Order: sequence, then C-alpha cells, then structure tokens
Amino acid sequence: MSHAAAVSGSPGSFAPTRAVAARATDLSKVYGQGETRVVALDSVSVEFGKARFTAIMGPSGSGKSTLMHCMAGLDSISTGSARIGDVELGSLNDKQLTRLRRDKIGFIFQAFNLLPTLSALENITLPMDIAGRKPDKGWLNAVIETVGLSGRLTHRPAQLSGGQQQRVAVARALAAQPEIIFADEPTGNLDSRSGAEVLGFLRESVRAMDQTVVMVTHDPVAAGYADRVVFLADGRIVEELYEPTADAVLDRMRLFEAKGRTS
Repeated sequence: MSHAAAVSGSPGSFAPTRAVAARATDLSKVYGQGETRVVALDSVSVEFGKARFTAIMGPSGSGKSTLMHCMAGLDSISTGSARIGDVELGSLNDKQLTRLRRDKIGFIFQAFNLLPTLSALENITLPMDIAGRKPDKGWLNAVIETVGLSGRLTHRPAQLSGGQQQRVAVARALAAQPEIIFADEPTGNLDSRSGAEVLGFLRESVRAMDQTVVMVTHDPVAAGYADRVVFLADGRIVEELYEPTADAVLDRMRLFEAKGRTS
C-alpha cells in the first residue's frame, strides 16, 4: 500500500489485516524497445482487499487499464509479480491461465459482450455452461434478484435496454462466484440513470455478497461508489483515497491535472 494512504483519508476503513484478493508487487509493464519503448507501469505495488470495491483512476495513458489487464491475466507483465489469491500469474502456462480466468475471475466490460441469440438467463450461465459446471441455484437466484432481472430472464439482448443488458453482464460475472470481478468502464456506454443502477448493483454485491470488485473508471461519480480509489499517473500510484465522494475524487483529479500542466 502506498504511503499516500496515510494522508488520503481514513486508513482504518481498509484495515491492513483484511484478506487480500489480488496483489501486485513491483509490477512493471513495458511495450516496445529502443526508441519505441514505453513504460506503461513502473514498479507498481498495490493490494485489493477481499469484499471491497476499489476504483482505479488516472488520466489517459496513466496505466489504469494496463494494471487491470495485468492483474486479470489478460496481459503479461514485464517484471515483478501479480497474484490472484495465492496464485502467481507469471507461473502459469496458457492453459492454466485460461482456467484461472474462467474459475476465479469475473469480467464486466464497457461493451456488454452478450450473445444476441441467447436469452438473458442463458447469457448469465454461459461461462459455467462452457466450463461444464452447474450453477448454485440459490446463489444464482440471489444474483438475479440483486440485479433486478427476475422479469427479464427469457428476453434476448435486443429486447433489453442498455442498462438491462449491462445488468445481465454484471449477473454473468457474479453468477460463477468468482474470487474477484474486474470491471473496465462498466458504465461507459450507459446514460446516468442506468449507470447509477449498475453501480448500485456492484456496490450491493460487495455489501451483501462479500464480492470483490476492481473497477477502472474516468468518472468521479462512479468512483464515489467505491470503498477506495487508487490514482495512477505515468504508470505509478500517486495517491489513494478512502471512503471517497464524487466531489473529493473530482478535486483530486483537478489537482493532478494542474500538476501535469505545470510540470
């Protein structure tokens, strides 16, 4: 955890003894060589506690999406370590990595990534169907109830609003009971009302279901739903904010932008 935590809010709200769902240690990601070499992440160390909602923010090119992709096993790392629970991602071969992503991680993307020929329920259970696993019916029903889809399960994506489609994507991520959910701009294609609904469902999944959520966003309002915000700039963690409000997040972002203009 960065030293910034000590000056960015209430560290007591994120106790060091809390179990860790994912951890990066001195993680670096470099693209290209020579004159085209770009350091996307520069020795990042960060923990994501279980049953917590963490937002990752930063200006364009700060490395926030790269960090999430490396932590989720969607992109390789150059140096350092990335772990999901006790599993070191760098120690896994492609087959093992695919299995870990399928069994341990849930994904929510800005594009809903639903199959148009399947019903909402079939889209929700698809990853488990592919894996040959039967869903826990009690958990599945609780997820469907939480995201408010009980009356829409037979509808295909084209029959659903954007907000409802993203709710299906959220339910799909939750249904397999993953250890951690990574969400990349999950409200980016939604209007403010639908976005608030989806963020509320993610917040509720953390509160009521002990889910762990890590969300990349550029939106201070979205970040205000999180327990903690991690700010990146130039591939490094520059600050953390606990129990954030949208106004507090916006103030920090303006401060970073001002520093960027004067540096």
